Amino acid sequence: MTRLCIVRHGETAWNAELRVQGQLDVPLNDTGRRQAQAVASVLGRERFAVIYSSDLGRARQTAAPTAAALGMDVRLEPGLRERHYGIFETHTYAQVQAKFPQEYARFDARDPEFDFRTGESLKDFYARAVGSITAIAERHPGEDVLVFTHGGVLDKLYRHITGLSLSAPRDFGIPNCGINRLGTAPGGWQILAWADKRHLKAALDDLPQ
Repeated sequence: MTRLCIVRHGETAWNAELRVQGQLDVPLNDTGRRQAQAVASVLGRERFAVIYSSDLGRARQTAAPTAAALGMDVRLEPGLRERHYGIFETHTYAQVQAKFPQEYARFDARDPEFDFRTGESLKDFYARAVGSITAIAERHPGEDVLVFTHGGVLDKLYRHITGLSLSAPRDFGIPNCGINRLGTAPGGWQILAWADKRHLKAALDDLPQ
């Protein structure tokens, strides 16, 4: 079995404001930096063959303390980026609902074809996110791999493994700096542990349900 430990990035100011970040490069806030250190206090004692991270700053910042504790480099993977939210980016969800009511309705309904005019459809994001994680696993058969990414990527991976449809409401947690452990073998994927936040004092789960 190939084992993947996948961590959502730490908190940013925009997470706390319920502001859409998407692929904009928003740094961790003080809480997020403390969360990243808390992750390192747990994962820095484990052994991994390789560390991957989204190339966006908030994921790289989250990966850095654990990589330093392990004395390892981080491989940047653009395919692990958050979804591109197009015209929604920089706005809070409340602002989006007021400014773009028709587009928000399609987003809220989880329309798989809706792409925010200038962004990425749910269908395309799903293919990218699952494809990127699958490709990483296939590069490291039988190894333990550490990945730092975003809430949207984790959402799509959970749905892929459990069979939950893209249009179904989210009924699982994706907290900032939660630790998620997965396994993949010839028989398919399995979830070994999900949304573990015992190492954290507090963690937001700001993603739409």
